[in-house]
Amino acid sequence: MWNQLLQVERPSEVVRNRLAEAVLDPFWDKGDVPEPAIHRIHAYPAKFPAFVASKAFAYAKSQGLRVQKVGDVFCGCGTVALEAMHAGLDFWGCDINPVATLIARTKSGWYDPWRLRELAGNIIQRYRTSEGGATLLADAAIDRLLYWYSPSQFDKLNRLLSAIRAEAVDDDYSIAFLCAFSAILKSTSQWKRRATKPHLDPYKEPDEPIRAFAKQCELMAVAWGQSVPPRRTRQRISTANLMNVAPPRSGLDLIVTSPPYVTSYEYADLHQLSSLWLGYASDYRTLRHGSIGSTQHSLNFRRDFKQLNAIGSEIVFRLFDKDRTAAHAVAKYYLDMQEVAVKCRSFLRPDGMAAFVIGNTEYKGLAIDNSSHLALSLLEAGFSSLKVARRRISNKAHTPFRSYDGKFSSLRTTKQTYAEEFVILAHT
Repeated sequence: MWNQLLQVERPSEVVRNRLAEAVLDPFWDKGDVPEPAIHRIHAYPAKFPAFVASKAFAYAKSQGLRVQKVGDVFCGCGTVALEAMHAGLDFWGCDINPVATLIARTKSGWYDPWRLRELAGNIIQRYRTSEGGATLLADAAIDRLLYWYSPSQFDKLNRLLSAIRAEAVDDDYSIAFLCAFSAILKSTSQWKRRATKPHLDPYKEPDEPIRAFAKQCELMAVAWGQSVPPRRTRQRISTANLMNVAPPRSGLDLIVTSPPYVTSYEYADLHQLSSLWLGYASDYRTLRHGSIGSTQHSLNFRRDFKQLNAIGSEIVFRLFDKDRTAAHAVAKYYLDMQEVAVKCRSFLRPDGMAAFVIGNTEYKGLAIDNSSHLALSLLEAGFSSLKVARRRISNKAHTPFRSYDGKFSSLRTTKQTYAEEFVILAHT
């Protein structure tokens, strides 16, 4: 099963050949069992495939690794966390995005479906009998939200949020209902349906908030009803920047993660409705700072360019003549990813392992070889060897392009997506 993996042990191999010899390995293409419904309780862009996590667990064990504690340094909406919990493993993770960690903590809990329905009924009843009231949001947040909502729709959502906070006093269930509220914010706004990037549709008929909330709560109740209560494990999920987060108290056995793409999603923008409504920021743009791959970068280009590894400096140098702004963004991303490699190595126990899922991109006709840059960074950070495979991204085969508003499309545009990505297994 594992003999198809490309083995790389020396930085010079990556610089010379990149990862061109890595073969498509169908083992990593799709799961063996259906994905649990809990993974779908909240939309999330570029969601990590759940089966990749379980297959990484299986690979680590096949290599003789005793896995008890798993980590994800870009934990996002908690896919690896949930898979670890179902496997009876402890989990440590972090993400800079507070909306992501809200979803992750919700998915990592277990909620009695009957209790969930009972509390949802109480919230709905309070909403229907209340007369509304003042909002706790900052003026700047209100101004931005009124760009996406009519005043009447804003008032309805404000009443609903007040009802949630009044009824769901139990901390565990409060998190679940805030997650349910977050999940309906785009459908109840003028955010264009199925658009992955912020795009206003003034002609859209938004969903009625209380109906959308009731439907979302029932979806969540059904999801937990189909789930077997997991074995008790320790789960720690922090809203923190990987670059300065407190490390796990004991070394991780295995890291499974998928780094953000360079010049890709600006997660703070995509989750601005939830961030503003839930009070994570009065100006969602402040949440961009510190994110890996964010366009909000700051570097001394002449000085920091020297810190790039051989692959990073070659790509940035070639990009500089095409677009200096993009070259700066890619340089900052690559410098951050080199630090990510160092951090991950320090978080693992001496005989641990890390599994990275990462894809390449293209900008103005220039290949942005993220996978080879990461592979070189891992070896230079102290990982002893790498094993690499390519996998097909199942939802890209028939939608290889993006439209101007971020939707996947089969119609040819200038924004082509990649149908493959790499699985890099790094051994300490």
